[in-house]
Amino acid sequence: MSKLIEERIERFKTVADQLRGAKAYYREDWDVYYFDLTGKMFGLMSPEPKEDAIITLKGLPEHNEILREQYSDVSPGYHTNKTHWNSIKLETKQLSNPEIEKLILQSYQLVYEKLPKKTRNQIESRGG
Repeated sequence: MSKLIEERIERFKTVADQLRGAKAYYREDWDVYYFDLTGKMFGLMSPEPKEDAIITLKGLPEHNEILREQYSDVSPGYHTNKTHWNSIKLETKQLSNPEIEKLILQSYQLVYEKLPKKTRNQIESRGG
């Protein structure tokens, strides 16, 4: 099981890091991988491939509720606003890698849309 979690940690870190203007890095003070968009968090992920490893992502409140009802491996965001964030067990078999990657992208988009227009323009002008 930890092999799956280990692969997912690397994969999802790479996915987040490749989004325009974003970076994923180990944040020592929180002991997590931190998904950052111009200083704003769009995700958190356990750094160790343990059984309780999770990824926490932002989502629309109504969408978060549906995911929690559909999947036992999705719960209200750990150490985050429970309405706007969900935590997903990295060992889950209920959600595929592409499904979780789509949730990473949605989280990024929600944070991106709240950025000031000037900041969004700077990100766009960097071209990736």
